[in-house]
Amino acid sequence: MRWPVRWFVLFSALFSTLFVTMIARSQDTVRTMFPPVRGLHEMVGAANNLEVAAGMRMLAQGGNAVDAGVATVLAATVTEQSRVGLGGEIPILIKMKDKPVIAISGVGVAGSKATVQFFEHRTPERWEPADKAPAPIPAIGPRAAITPGLVDGLLLALEKYGTMSFAQVAAPAIEYADEGFPIGEEFAEFLGQLTQYHAFWPASFRFFYPNGGPPKRGEIVKMPTLAATLRQMAAVEPKAKGDRAAKIRAVHDLFYKGDIAARLADFMDSNGGLFTREDLGKFHAETDEPRTGIYRGYTISKPGFWSQGPVMIEALNILEGFDLKRMGHNSPEYLHTMIEAVKLAFADRDRYYGDPKFSKIPEEILLSKDYAAERRKLIDPLHASLESRPGELHTSVAMIGGSGTSSDKDTTCVNVVDREGNAFSATPSGAWIPSVIAGDTGIPLSVRQEVFVLTPGHANQLAPGKRPRVTLSPTVVTRDGQLVLTMSTPGGDNQDQAMLQVLLNILDFGMSPQEAVEAPRFQSTHFHNSFGYHEFTPGRVSLEGRIPRPTIQKLGELGHIVQPAADWSNSSAPTVIQLIGGVLNGGADPRRARYVFGR
Repeated sequence: MRWPVRWFVLFSALFSTLFVTMIARSQDTVRTMFPPVRGLHEMVGAANNLEVAAGMRMLAQGGNAVDAGVATVLAATVTEQSRVGLGGEIPILIKMKDKPVIAISGVGVAGSKATVQFFEHRTPERWEPADKAPAPIPAIGPRAAITPGLVDGLLLALEKYGTMSFAQVAAPAIEYADEGFPIGEEFAEFLGQLTQYHAFWPASFRFFYPNGGPPKRGEIVKMPTLAATLRQMAAVEPKAKGDRAAKIRAVHDLFYKGDIAARLADFMDSNGGLFTREDLGKFHAETDEPRTGIYRGYTISKPGFWSQGPVMIEALNILEGFDLKRMGHNSPEYLHTMIEAVKLAFADRDRYYGDPKFSKIPEEILLSKDYAAERRKLIDPLHASLESRPGELHTSVAMIGGSGTSSDKDTTCVNVVDREGNAFSATPSGAWIPSVIAGDTGIPLSVRQEVFVLTPGHANQLAPGKRPRVTLSPTVVTRDGQLVLTMSTPGGDNQDQAMLQVLLNILDFGMSPQEAVEAPRFQSTHFHNSFGYHEFTPGRVSLEGRIPRPTIQKLGELGHIVQPAADWSNSSAPTVIQLIGGVLNGGADPRRARYVFGR
């Protein structure tokens, strides 16, 4: 039977229409550069595939989210020393199934020799530029170092909430350091750019340039001295007496009181450092109650006021009074409101945040809904503010900023959810390059001391034994006590405003984690920089180029000092793991080649 020609033509036209429609719908559905990552059992998000592989390996061996998180962080201290090293610091949030969220402060403290008087009368370091005034506290070198906090933060998490031994979770990091790993683009690029700084310290130059020059991307890099230190830490554990907790504490004692502590202290003493062996012996990471806020029924958990974490809670409290969905995502009204709320929250950070052990911080007021309602009234829908406007709570003094220009600092991020619903979220940081390697330990020293201020009476004023107020800020979101998502990001001061935008993309606009992290963002610098000169830059906001030009123009008309930027230029790069209906949904920001994997 032969088909009439007209039927064939009609059928062909119908088929073509359906085919084009299906392709259009398919293209409309695929909105992200990176494909969605989903799983039913477990998921790890971090900075590179080697770190994620370390975490997944622990989960495959029967470990929980904390075991995997610790292993991932240790792997980062080897493979991502552009952003974090073993001598750095870490805040951690842990949510065990059916238990409340807890925080761990793995942030070191200023040494006993680190005083305001010392830095007020210091002479410039030999590596500081001679053509400009030095920052109040140097950004590089042994005098910028606080006691290492990351190691004990991980050990505390492992002891209290993990199931594995230190030797087990350290195995991937030891293998990477001992057998070598292909160095990533950013790490290799930084080593090429910063060779002149490492040349000031022979141990650092030998560590990073064993062949006399910087490695090329993808070249196999080995770190034998760091591998030896990690093996030494793993070896002390089975020799220790007692239960699993006692064996993990033996690792702490080796690092903070034993041979490793002696070598760290000797290096500091010989190179003008400001912490001592006694300072190391006194240091302990500690658990803390996270600070929490409620946003449209979701509980947001953040580290305490020794971090900038509460900034997100205050900003959400302010924004809860606006109909953000009605404004429309990234509309001029939406962006203006968001930017102004962020300015108010950061103004309070700059005035009131610091180590609560040393300063009385008006926590209940800063996180209250009533306070947010008063702050909300300061947002003028027609004009951008150009002043720092902290609440007048009369408990601290204003920060005094310098006239220099600070360089951006950075970090990394780790998020894990396991098959039982346990979650680990951390922002490991510090000891980034250009870093000083402490002699033959292979351990890079932190430079977090530069975050302190010298302003008399300020909550974050430098004092021996005090934690600097860090920018590091992991996030856990729950509802009715059940896990909703974990999230963390690099980005220095930008961390909480970037994560705020990503969180609202998910909660208010229904985006998937991958869509949320890829959406264009703003980045305000209307605050006192946490680093270097602590300068204040009023009104300035960077807007990614994917934000429509009319929107950018409108924000300029409202008085924002707009800096148009490249399409994917925002300095933060979160990983997100969201749990919906038993399905894990991962997001990894392509801006900095984050990596997430689940199954």
